[in-house]
Amino acid sequence: MQRRKLFAVALAGVLATGGLAACGDSPNDNAKNAGNGDQVDFLSIGMPNGTVTENNNPFVGTSAGASLGYRWMIYEPLGQWNNTKPADPLTPWLASEIKWSPDYKTVDLVIRDNATWSDGQKLTAEDVAFTLNLVKSNEALNIFAIPFDVITVTGSNVKVTFKTSQFTTQHKVIGQIPIVPKHIWEKIADPATDTIKEPVGSGPYLLKSFSQQATILTARESGYWGDAPKVKELRYTSYADNNAQSTALATGQAEWSFVFIPNYEQTFVAKDPANYKVWAPGVLGIHGLYINTTKKPFDDPALRRAMNMVINRNDIFVQAEAGYFHPEIKSVTGLPEGAGDAYIADEYQGKTFSVDVEGAKALLAQSGYKLEGTTLKDKSGKAVTIKLSDPAPWSDYQTTLEIIKSNLAEIGIAATVEKPNQNVWDANIQKGDFEASMRWTNGGSTPFDIYQTVLDGDLYKPIGTAAQQGNFGRFQSPEATAALKAYSNATDDAARKTALATIQKIFVEQAPMLPVGSDNVGAAYSTKNWVGWPSDADSYAPAQPTQAAALQVVLRLQPAKS
Repeated sequence: MQRRKLFAVALAGVLATGGLAACGDSPNDNAKNAGNGDQVDFLSIGMPNGTVTENNNPFVGTSAGASLGYRWMIYEPLGQWNNTKPADPLTPWLASEIKWSPDYKTVDLVIRDNATWSDGQKLTAEDVAFTLNLVKSNEALNIFAIPFDVITVTGSNVKVTFKTSQFTTQHKVIGQIPIVPKHIWEKIADPATDTIKEPVGSGPYLLKSFSQQATILTARESGYWGDAPKVKELRYTSYADNNAQSTALATGQAEWSFVFIPNYEQTFVAKDPANYKVWAPGVLGIHGLYINTTKKPFDDPALRRAMNMVINRNDIFVQAEAGYFHPEIKSVTGLPEGAGDAYIADEYQGKTFSVDVEGAKALLAQSGYKLEGTTLKDKSGKAVTIKLSDPAPWSDYQTTLEIIKSNLAEIGIAATVEKPNQNVWDANIQKGDFEASMRWTNGGSTPFDIYQTVLDGDLYKPIGTAAQQGNFGRFQSPEATAALKAYSNATDDAARKTALATIQKIFVEQAPMLPVGSDNVGAAYSTKNWVGWPSDADSYAPAQPTQAAALQVVLRLQPAKS
C-alpha cells in the first residue's frame, strides 16, 4: 500500500543531510525571501517518495500527480470529503447540490454553471456523466468497485443510480473521483494507462513545468469558478526518503509534507518552535495485530481476548509512533478517538483499553489454559508460541512487534519476530501464511471499511488463495457478515445503529484483530510564510498534501505577512 512507503526506511536519530540539485526555481527561495522580510508568493511541498514518473493522468496511482498530490490542484471532485470529521456531509464542489435518496441507491447532482476547463471550454453536466461512465466501463479506473447502474443528464443535472446502497461509499463516489473534460478524454486510447503530459482540469492551478527537482504549478489567471488562491505557485519535490524529507522540513526547504519524523519535537519543531507544526488527527482507519484464526490455538477467541488485554498501546504510541503518528486506540471497539466517537455502540460507551495482565491470566485459566512458570500451555498441554511478522524497513511496526512480544511474555506466550521482505510479507498475508502481523485496515466515511477489512465473510478465501481486500485472518462469522450487509444496505439510522452494535460486539468479544493505533491524515508544515492551516481548533480539512481535500487547505492559506 502506498502509505507504507513512509516507513520503508529505518530512520536514524540524527537526520541525514540532503537537498535539491541547483535550479532556478529552488523551493528554498522561500526561506531566503522570508529571511529578507519579503512576503513570498509560492509554497514548497515535499513527499518522501523517491523518483516519480512524469505523468499527470489523475487515474494512475503511480503517477507524479498522484504520488505528490498535485493532481487534486488541477482536477476536482464533485464534493470535498473531510475525513477528520467523517460523519459530516460532503462540501459541494463541482456539484453545487448533492442529494441522495433515502436508500442511497440514487444521487441527484446539480453541476455548477460557472466552472470552466483550463483551456477555456465550459464544464458541463455532460463532462460529469462522461467521467462517471468512463469509470463505470473501465474496471481499472473503478478502483472502489462502485456498482454504477444508469447515468443520465438533463440540462445541468446528473442523475446516477446504483445497483446497491452507497451509504458506506458515498464519499468515494462524490469526493474521490476526479472529473475530466469529455472533449479531451474521449480521444484518449487507454485512460487507465496513457501518459498525460499537458493536463486540462477545472482546478485553480496549471502545470507550469515538471522535473525531479521541482514540479511547479501556477495559479490560473482567470476562469476558475472559485476564489483565486493567494498562493500563486506550488512547488512539489519528491525527496529520496524520510530522512531527506525531514531535513528539508527542518531547514525550511520544504514547508508542507506528510512524513513520519521520529523524535519530531527535537528534530523538527525545535528548529523553529514559533512556526514549525505537526498535526496528525486520527481518521476512520486503524492499524492492529491481525491474528490468523485458522492456526491453533489462536482459533480460540478466549486466547485472543487475553492477548488483547496485555498489549500496552501507550508504549507503542510513545515508542513506535513518536507520540503522534498513529494516535493510540483507546476504545475497546477499535474506533479512533474523535473520528469514531459518533459510532460507538451504547454498550461500549466509555469502555477503554487498559493493560490487565492478572485479568488475562484469570481468563486463560477459566478457559482451560495453564501457566507453568513462564510458559503458557494450551488445552492439549502444548506450549503457546507465536510468530510475529512485518517487513524489516517498517521501523514503527518492528518496534511495535517487539513491544507486543514483551507484553505477551507476561502471560507466558513466547513470541518471535520475523522480518520478511515486503513482497514476501504481502504474499504471505494475502495467502494466510502467517500467524500474526501488524497491518492496516481500509478506511472510509463510516466504520464499515474498518470492520469489513477484518470481519467480512464475503472476503474470505481458503488458505493459499490470495485475499486481496481483507479478512486476512480468515475469520468466519456468518453473523458478522450479515450485520455488515445490514449496515451497508440500511435505509435509516436506527437500522444502522442496530447492525453496528452487532458488528462491534463480535469485534470486541472474538478479537480477530487487536487494534493498536489509528491512521492519520496529518502533516508537518510551517507557518512562517503561510497561515490558515487546519488544526484541532479548526479541522476543516485533512492536512495531508496527497488527499483530495488538500485543495481546500491551499485555498484557505493566507500570507503570514499580510
